[in-house]
Amino acid sequence: MIFNEETALTISDFLLQIKAIKLDITNPFTWASGLKSPIYCDNRITLSFPKIRTYIRQEFVKIINEEFGSVDVIAGVATGGIAQGALVAQELGLPFVYIRSSQKKHGLTNQIEGIVESGQSVVVVEDLISTGKSSLNAVNALREAGCNIKGMVAIFTYDLTIAKENFEKADCKLITLSDYNFLIRKAVETNYINESDIQSLVRWRENPKKWGR
Repeated sequence: MIFNEETALTISDFLLQIKAIKLDITNPFTWASGLKSPIYCDNRITLSFPKIRTYIRQEFVKIINEEFGSVDVIAGVATGGIAQGALVAQELGLPFVYIRSSQKKHGLTNQIEGIVESGQSVVVVEDLISTGKSSLNAVNALREAGCNIKGMVAIFTYDLTIAKENFEKADCKLITLSDYNFLIRKAVETNYINESDIQSLVRWRENPKKWGR
């Protein structure tokens, strides 16, 4: 779910302003999951803009304080959630760790980088939710370490049905600053996309696996 409508529209506007949203109907993007998409959201760009970076950090802190209460550790999902998570942890004065997609093949072979202890409560920070698979992989790693996952926060979600199902199965609460519907709404308002783009984006959202075939 989104945090609130005002935040969702503000974040969407920011993402469009800095061109973090890429559209290419003719040559769609390929996600790590293999899905083809006419839209790509690059939230890493927000780190280059202090005003936007600060707004995101402050909204994440609000969510954590209002929705999750007392927390022992902030965890970032590699790689997009590392910087965002570290900023949030710094603001809250909390320990920070990050979770790799898998264990290292050398050295200490860690998947969790940093110190967590069994029984600690954790909020996970992510930049983007697509299918949710990689994000929930981090949640599973923390749970295996004995942590209590209070939930996850993310800048943006494509709001795909498969992601909702995955988070429900994992019993992990997800709160995002914005989502696909608010982004499209703001893109229409600002003439960022044209009518033909809208139709294609709606069709993709309805059935991403079959889109473009």
